[in-house]
Amino acid sequence: MKILFVQSGGTIDKSYAEFARSKTYSFDINEPAFKSILEGIKKSGLAFKYRMESVVKKDSLDMDINDRLKLKDACISAAETKIVITHGTDTMVKTAEVLSDIKGKTIVLTGATFPEKQKNSDAWFNVGLAAGCVQCLPEGVYIAMSGCIYNWNEVEKNQGTGVFEKKHKN
Repeated sequence: MKILFVQSGGTIDKSYAEFARSKTYSFDINEPAFKSILEGIKKSGLAFKYRMESVVKKDSLDMDINDRLKLKDACISAAETKIVITHGTDTMVKTAEVLSDIKGKTIVLTGATFPEKQKNSDAWFNVGLAAGCVQCLPEGVYIAMSGCIYNWNEVEKNQGTGVFEKKHKN
């Protein structure tokens, strides 16, 4: 089995730099976080093959429909049927909705509350969760966050806590 890991940006991939004079912060999105995660795990043994692709490198709040359609095209055209997408948490569900009509693929979106480069980031945990789940789940689109896996249309980010939770039915 081969898993495709797709970068779309978001906090998981951010690298912050402080500008000394202004005391403001800025960030770059460069190498995908999953690259260092997978290379680190490979040293102790990795039981699946993978391919990496960078499609979008943006904060998810800056993504638009064209970015989401690029992700969709990458998923559709991929030879792999198991796909993990790293994504910003603020609009992850919105992107999942755009991908939801893709047939014959299992797609898991994940991200992080803190950048992978930051100490105590949840990036490693979330990428590991997504990689494990994508191998076991039936075709469809899922979100792997906060230690759980959700159907894309049954989850929301709690803006107060930052934790993904099952949607409350009204």
